[in-house]
Amino acid sequence: MNKKMIFYIIGKILQVEGILLLLPVIVSLIYQEQVTRIYGVIALLLLVLGSLISRSAPRDKDFFIKEGLFIVGISWFLMAVFGALPLVFSGEIPHFVDAFFEIVSGFTTTGATVLSDIDQLSHASLFWRSFTHWVGGMGILVFTVAFIPLTSGRTMHILKAEMPGPIVGKLVSKAQVTAQILYILYGALTLIEVLLLLVGGMPLFDSLLTTFSTAGTGGFTMSNAGIIGYHSPYIEGVLTVFMIIFGINFNLIYLAALGRGWLVLKNEELRWYLGIIATSTVLLTVNIRRLYGSMGEAFRYAVFQVASIITTTGFATTDYDQWPMFAQNVLLLLMFVGASAGSTGGGIKVSRIVMVAKSGLKEIKRMLHPHGVVTVDFEGATVTARTLNNIHSYLLLYALVFCGALLVVSLENLDFHTTFSAVATTINNVGPGFNGVGPMKNFGDLTALSKYTLAFTMLAGRLEIFPVLLLFSKYFWQE
Repeated sequence: MNKKMIFYIIGKILQVEGILLLLPVIVSLIYQEQVTRIYGVIALLLLVLGSLISRSAPRDKDFFIKEGLFIVGISWFLMAVFGALPLVFSGEIPHFVDAFFEIVSGFTTTGATVLSDIDQLSHASLFWRSFTHWVGGMGILVFTVAFIPLTSGRTMHILKAEMPGPIVGKLVSKAQVTAQILYILYGALTLIEVLLLLVGGMPLFDSLLTTFSTAGTGGFTMSNAGIIGYHSPYIEGVLTVFMIIFGINFNLIYLAALGRGWLVLKNEELRWYLGIIATSTVLLTVNIRRLYGSMGEAFRYAVFQVASIITTTGFATTDYDQWPMFAQNVLLLLMFVGASAGSTGGGIKVSRIVMVAKSGLKEIKRMLHPHGVVTVDFEGATVTARTLNNIHSYLLLYALVFCGALLVVSLENLDFHTTFSAVATTINNVGPGFNGVGPMKNFGDLTALSKYTLAFTMLAGRLEIFPVLLLFSKYFWQE
């Protein structure tokens, strides 16, 4: 491995986090809060540490997928560790395990929280907590590549290791320009949502933080009341639309921005994604109608919760723990399906689900017609055996991580619905689960072991398993 290049990039990433931590310093100054010095000192520490680590660029600037995977895995861990320090030293979240869980949940855009009283946080910490969603949504390394030249022609290895989905494509030939285009689109959509929320009467600070959570499909809210506290069908409508948009592959959003809408409409994953949302909404609307008195009200709550869960945002406008078991199980399945590949959403991804389903049908056809030629087609092309093998390997490792985490959390001796959903919601980066970790509850009562385990599943889920598990493989460390 090119160790000098690895240290150089990690140093740059720490500098980026130091710069980002200056934003809550500004917020703290505006609101005249006492945490200004804490955020400022930690920001300075990261800037100095990052400068020392990356003080000299290596002569050999080449690196490959192995280095890319390592950089992604270790960088996310370090960002979470240092990102948790302001919350610990400010005393707002005094225990490191809780602060680490909270910030891992932020950067991985999970939105699971250990806090029972969000209102006690300073504006600076509320900002930092939600801003981690925005940064983590597109990816910490994508952010770094977009704004800091890494002087290597192989930075696409970093993007491929970090961007979610089985297939990652370039928008243009250069990785840095690709990252910059992604952030231009990301920033434009963010600005539009902020403006629309302001039109709906949401205060500026609330609009900004809520948009950070929506854009990153994260789900942190800035008050105990959450989205419910605004009592606004308009705001819920805006959030529903933007949750769905941010769950779409950004390549398609780029094509739409270029005026190539016909290519967007032909996209198979998008059609499946929207079809699943529509079908689930209809099923839930019919199932919960008696709870809300009218089909219109039932639709309002059904479509919001469906959009929130499938995009893995995790906002809630009702306590769906009180819904019929059928509706709860639909939401649980949507947690696993997730959003589109190349979006800011989590989960297994619609494209993987579709390709695995088609692969299963292919095997059935092959059994019925052993001499026939049967292929798996997706997006108008034949899926290669290598791609299918990668998907099957991912799903196997996903299942192993899920089962391992389930066993650890089961040591809490909680009910099965709570235990299962706690692992499901964290590995799929959704946020709230059911029962003890439902939309009106939190993860604060879990033991330190369970919190660290679920933090690991959040990282593994966001980074699509491989970069995290490879760090523990002896083969990875062999030259």
